[in-house]
Amino acid sequence: MLRWRKSEPPPLDLCEPCPLDLFTGPLWQQARGVDTTTKAGTEQRRAAGYVHGYSTGEARRLGEQADTLAALLHAGTRYPAGSRVLEAGCGVGAQTVHLVAASPGAQFVALDVSADSLARARSRVAAQAPGARVEWVHGDLFRLPFPDDSFDHVFVCFVLEHLADPVRALREVRRVLRPAGTMTVIEGDHGSAFFHPDSAHARAAIGHQVRLQAAAGGDALLGRRLHPLLTRAGYADVSVAPRTVYADPSRPDLVAGFTRGTFIPMIESAGDQAVAAGLTTPADWARGIADLRRTAGQDGTFHYTFFKAVAMRPDRP
Repeated sequence: MLRWRKSEPPPLDLCEPCPLDLFTGPLWQQARGVDTTTKAGTEQRRAAGYVHGYSTGEARRLGEQADTLAALLHAGTRYPAGSRVLEAGCGVGAQTVHLVAASPGAQFVALDVSADSLARARSRVAAQAPGARVEWVHGDLFRLPFPDDSFDHVFVCFVLEHLADPVRALREVRRVLRPAGTMTVIEGDHGSAFFHPDSAHARAAIGHQVRLQAAAGGDALLGRRLHPLLTRAGYADVSVAPRTVYADPSRPDLVAGFTRGTFIPMIESAGDQAVAAGLTTPADWARGIADLRRTAGQDGTFHYTFFKAVAMRPDRP
């Protein structure tokens, strides 16, 4: 029988429903630094759905994640010269630079709801891939500013996990995809995080981030749902494959770039929100982050799985 020491957080089920009443209303939004009193706060409230925030540090983390995982996540993604490709939810351009490098002859359109992120993306691509053919569009994924059948291919990475209605978004993307055009989606799944040394405090910290993301309308466990989501949205020939990251001292680049440089900072950034929501105490949170850092040490290991799906728009709706 499993036993729980009272000195540790209770065992956590990452699939347990999130008590959303803890997180709704103005007190929760104010705890996240969201303006709840003026019209100027409208865009800020909208951006609050992205639980990781829009800071310079987050932009740096996204870039390091994309660079570290490029070979793993972008393997097999190449678009023919002359094809028209939409990157829906390009963010700060962390994935865009790898897309254009792999398919220099394609015509890319990069769309995001955040004007600030688009500006950062434009700067990143100009610095890392000068001469790349990218059109930048400020727009909403749920109301794409394009006619039907506008694109040969669509690429979506780390976007659906932040949406309250991913099927609706996928259907809107299908509208602008030409018949027989391909859809590529990449998402993570925090339930796939396994590590050594094991720690109830570290697992609790990850669980708190999952709950915060659920409260914001997202799903940090979405990777496991890609096949049913794409099928419900009307795509055909859906194929999903795991893309696994495993880091230990024999793979120092992954330890530095993923465990230490990507995953831990992403969890750590949720600390103030977790404490403000009453999910944890400052001491327990600090213990959880410290234990996560041990997994990047000389006796540590870390495992995480991303899921990559490729699907096609049927000839008929």
